[in-house]
Amino acid sequence: MRFPFSLPDNKPFDAVGFGLNAVDHLIVVPKYPAFDTKTRLLAHKLSAGGQTATAMVSLQRLGFKTAYAGRFGSDAEGHFGLQTLRDEGVDVEHAEMAEGSATQIAFITIEESTGERTIVWDRDDKLAYKQEEAPRNFGSQGRILHLDAHDPPACVVVARDAKQAGTIISADIDNVYDGCQELLPYIDILLGSKEFPHRMTGIRDARESLIELQNRYGSAIVGMTLGDQGALIYCEGTFLESPSFPAPGGCKDTTGAGDAFRGGFLFGLLNGEEVETSMKFGNAVAALKCSQIGARPGLPNRKQLEAFINSLEVPE
Repeated sequence: MRFPFSLPDNKPFDAVGFGLNAVDHLIVVPKYPAFDTKTRLLAHKLSAGGQTATAMVSLQRLGFKTAYAGRFGSDAEGHFGLQTLRDEGVDVEHAEMAEGSATQIAFITIEESTGERTIVWDRDDKLAYKQEEAPRNFGSQGRILHLDAHDPPACVVVARDAKQAGTIISADIDNVYDGCQELLPYIDILLGSKEFPHRMTGIRDARESLIELQNRYGSAIVGMTLGDQGALIYCEGTFLESPSFPAPGGCKDTTGAGDAFRGGFLFGLLNGEEVETSMKFGNAVAALKCSQIGARPGLPNRKQLEAFINSLEVPE
C-alpha cells in the first residue's frame, strides 16, 4: 500500500523533531528484584534517550538530515544529552538549555534474561514549553515533523506552522495529555503505544479503537506498536500487521525500541517505500536497537540495516 500523501521537497531537513530528550541510568540485574531484597547489579550504564531525540538520531544514522528542538536542563546530564546529539550530527540550533533546571532522567532496571525493563523517571517542570514559547517556523523546516505530544499547546503551534508549509506530521504518543484533542487533527501519522488508543477512546478492542481514532481526528495513518508482537496500522480502511524480529544475539534491553520503530518507519517513508515495507524497517531497527543496552546504542546506520534485512530474507 502506498502512503496516502506526498512528502514536500525543497526543505532544509528531511525530518525535524520537537519533544522529549532524557538521560537514562540503566541497571542490569539477573532477575527483577522482589520487594525488600538486595540484588547485586551486573552492569550500570549512562545513556541518552527521549522519544523524539532518539527518533532523530535514528534517522540521522540512517543517512537523513535531521534537526531537534527541545529543552535540556543546565545540569551535567543536560550538557551530556545535548552533546550526544551534536556528536551524531543532529542540528540543535533550536534546542535550549533551561537555566537552573534538571534534565529529565530515568532509572531503568533491566532483567538480563529477557531484556524487559521497569522505568522510574522524573521531569523538571521548568523544561515544559508554554504555548507562546514554542519555536515558531521550526516545524516547517522538515519534510516530516515528528512530535511526542508533550506540552500539547506548544506542539499545536509547531504543528500548525508545519501544516501550513505542507510538511507531513508524525506523532508518537503514549499517554493522554491536556490539549491532545486540539493537537491530533494536525497529525498525518499517529503511531501510539499499545495503550494509547484505548486511553484516548475508551475502547478496549485494538482495531475498533484505531478506527475510532481515525474517525475522530482524521489522521491518514493510525497505529500502535505492540512490543514483541510487532505493530498494527490502519490505513485507507485496511489493517496492516507486521511481526517483530528477534534481536541479533538475543534481546539485551527494550529501552527505546518504540522510538527506534518510529525512526525505521519514517526511514521507509523518506525512502519512498510502501507502508508495509516501512513497518518492516521499523521492526528491524527496533530489533537491532534491542541487541544493545540503552536507547541509542544499537541504532543502525543504513548499511547495517540493509544487511540485517537481507539476512532475514535468506532462505534457511
